[in-house]
Amino acid sequence: MKLVTHRGGCHCGAVAFEVEAPARLTVSDCNCSICRMSAYQHLIVPRARFRLLKGAESLSEYRFNTGTARHLFCRHCGVKSFYVPRSNPDGYSVNARCLDPSTIEHIEVELFDDRDRAAAEARIRSLSRP
Repeated sequence: MKLVTHRGGCHCGAVAFEVEAPARLTVSDCNCSICRMSAYQHLIVPRARFRLLKGAESLSEYRFNTGTARHLFCRHCGVKSFYVPRSNPDGYSVNARCLDPSTIEHIEVELFDDRDRAAAEARIRSLSRP
């Protein structure tokens, strides 16, 4: 699978990152409370394929429930463009909606059903491994 470099960031531009992923993306649409409310589309990648280019000092963290997921928001505009997910704590989940569309050929959306979290996590657990 050929990887391309996608660039993304928050709304105000304080946070910017790069992620290596295919041009044809498969993302997860999670129906948990926070993802449903924020319309987050998960592109999960290994930690080694993610690079924060700027804005570490602009990030605020929010944790809830188990405290495993590290929800990272721009403290200026409030956008969560990436975070460390509970399902894949060894990688990152990038919000596909925050990527520059010029490097994306296609996006396929799959459901991540939080009502059957164990099965949904098992299906995507390998995504953050190199």
